[in-house]
Amino acid sequence: MAAMSTDYYRRLEQARIGPPSTQVLSAIARALRLTGDERDYLYRIAGREPPARPDHSREVVPAMRQLVDALTDSPAQVMTLVGETLMQNTAAVALFGDDSVHTGDARNSTYRWFTDPASRSVIPREEHEEESHARIGELRARSVNLDDPEAHRLIGKLRAHSPEFERMWQEQKVAVCRPGAKTLVHPSTGTLNLQCQILRQEDAGQLLVVFTAAANSIEAEQLRRLTSPETGRPPSALSLTGGMHAAA
Repeated sequence: MAAMSTDYYRRLEQARIGPPSTQVLSAIARALRLTGDERDYLYRIAGREPPARPDHSREVVPAMRQLVDALTDSPAQVMTLVGETLMQNTAAVALFGDDSVHTGDARNSTYRWFTDPASRSVIPREEHEEESHARIGELRARSVNLDDPEAHRLIGKLRAHSPEFERMWQEQKVAVCRPGAKTLVHPSTGTLNLQCQILRQEDAGQLLVVFTAAANSIEAEQLRRLTSPETGRPPSALSLTGGMHAAA
C-alpha cells in the first residue's frame, strides 16, 4: 500500500537506514491512514517538517461563488470533496431539490443516497448500482487524502447502517468521478441527458459541479422551463453557508 518493499520497510522500522524522505513518510501516512495529528507526529519524529494542511473551509471559494452566480439555465452547485452541498443556484434547486433543508449527516448527498431511498429518484433505477459504486469509490479515494475526521466518521456510520455500503466498501474499489454524460430524472420534465462538468479546487477541498445541455436540444428547453418560473423572478444562488446571493 505504501509502494515500497517489505525489506526496505523492515530496515526503516529497525533504524538500519537513514531518515526517510518526505515522499516515503507521505506514503506511509497514506497506507496507515493516519489522522492529521498522527501524520504530523510521524514527520517530526523523523526530523522532517510536516506539510501544510489544506484549508478545507465550508465557506465557498469566491471564484466558485462568482461562477455559480453567473450561471442561470445550467444547474450548478459547490460541494465538498466528500459530498456536502455548500451552494446551489436556482437551476440546481429546481433539478435536485433544496439541499439547505437537510441537517446533520443528511447534508451529505452520499449519506442520503445510502440511507434515504427517496434521494435516488433523480437517477434512473437501472443505474442505481453503478451510482453506488461510483460514490463509494470517490469517497474512498478522497478519505485517504483528507485530514478530515468527519470523512472517516461518515464512512464508519455508513458501514454500520447500510449493508449495501458495507458490501461495496469491502470491494476496495477506488475511483474519482470524472466529467461526462449524466442521465437524470425530474418529475416534471422526465429524463434529461446532460453533460456534467467538474471543477476542482483541491486546496479548499471544494468542487464546482455544473450540468449543461447541448444548444437547441430538448434538454436545453427542459432546463429553461425549470429555471423560468411564471413569477418571472430572476434566478438566484443559494449559499448553504451564508444566505442568498443574487445572480450576476
